[in-house]
Amino acid sequence: MDPVMVATSGSNLIKSGAVSTLENKLFPIADLITPNLKEAEVLSEKKIKSKEDMLTSAKFIYEKSHVAVLVKGGHLDSSCDDLLYDGTENWFRGERIDNKNTHGTGCTLSSAIASNLAKGNSLKDSIYMAKLYLNNLLMRKMDLGKGSGPLDHGYFISE
Repeated sequence: MDPVMVATSGSNLIKSGAVSTLENKLFPIADLITPNLKEAEVLSEKKIKSKEDMLTSAKFIYEKSHVAVLVKGGHLDSSCDDLLYDGTENWFRGERIDNKNTHGTGCTLSSAIASNLAKGNSLKDSIYMAKLYLNNLLMRKMDLGKGSGPLDHGYFISE
């Protein structure tokens, strides 16, 4: 479940009171929570400036929710590594791809993970395949509109 609480820019996307609704109503029925760094900071009440901070935050969210957590590290200064914490620490390495069109990357990753889980893949395999899919989308560098544009979700259709 992608909480979609805080935009990459730092803008709040939900009212502060809605966080407890997510935690109490939606997280308990989820298999995975996929916060970005800003969302993980809100959920864990801890600042994230390093991979160690990502782990501390992920553990806090996991212990509070009893649901696996994938903290998406795409906006950490030096890395695009994501951390799955499900009682154990599992890192998924990521290469930073220079592309200004990144609108919807978090939602795309979460949806791709859910799709792979629905196909019967394990959680770790689903995350790996979803990251591969997202990397392919980012490498396409589709330019549409102005500013931070969308990803080319149909790239494979034209190939």
